[in-house]
Amino acid sequence: MQPKTARKGFIGYIMRHPNIGIGGFLLLLIVAVAVFAPFLWTKDPTALAPVMRTRNPSAAAWFGTDMLGRDVYSRVVYGARVSLIVGFGVAFFASIIGLAIGLVSGFVRWADSIIMRIMDGLMSIPSILLAIALMALTRGSVGNVILAITVAEIPRVARLVRGVVLSLREQPYVDAAIASGTRTPVIIWRHILPNTLAPMTVQATYICGAAMLIEAGLSFIGAGTPPIIPSWGNIMAEGRALWQVKPYIVFFPAIFLSITVLAVNLLGDGLRDSLDPRMAKRV
Repeated sequence: MQPKTARKGFIGYIMRHPNIGIGGFLLLLIVAVAVFAPFLWTKDPTALAPVMRTRNPSAAAWFGTDMLGRDVYSRVVYGARVSLIVGFGVAFFASIIGLAIGLVSGFVRWADSIIMRIMDGLMSIPSILLAIALMALTRGSVGNVILAITVAEIPRVARLVRGVVLSLREQPYVDAAIASGTRTPVIIWRHILPNTLAPMTVQATYICGAAMLIEAGLSFIGAGTPPIIPSWGNIMAEGRALWQVKPYIVFFPAIFLSITVLAVNLLGDGLRDSLDPRMAKRV
């Protein structure tokens, strides 16, 4: 009996790591909804229609209307843009800045204690509380929300990268590079940086999901994006007063937020299993 051969190519990769396929598909679906929102039978998400207020879901308003008569379906679909922009923006900026800090802290010994004490101080404050404090000093906007959450998430990337660098700098090929007179920036760029990208990529997916939840929490308590912007947190905040009689106003944005965060986390789990050689299932 001949042994089974593992499938190769993209299909084989997805079959070996189904979390990547499921998470990636769901995330692409949400991204497509956000990009093509004007073409998905939506209305102006900010248009007021007092005579249509608090209507139950129907053919005229698929997800019903809120207390100002705005179409909840249109607001939920357009709200995907805010969550995705915040999630991807925070993941990108926190990863880049945290990577730079972690590389310097892990390889330059004299700077390690100073930088890490600052990072430990930031990590001692819960991310959402730090974001609330930073938002209290600025005006509510999507850009300021991204900045506030990025500052709160940088220490997590920095500590992860630092831990990887501390183990890599003891490797023989790094010692050989130092002995041959290679400059520190070159060693970091050629030998250290490539080996930190895999764990940092996985961490970025978790930061993306966490950023979406923090943004929704900030908007829910009125400390995030302005109320005029149709974000999922704002929609839920506006519907909490009518939760007992009109639960759909909160239910639909909550479902979309949960699915999006689930998709990002599934993608992160799949990437972790794929990129970690200790968890790779190879025959």
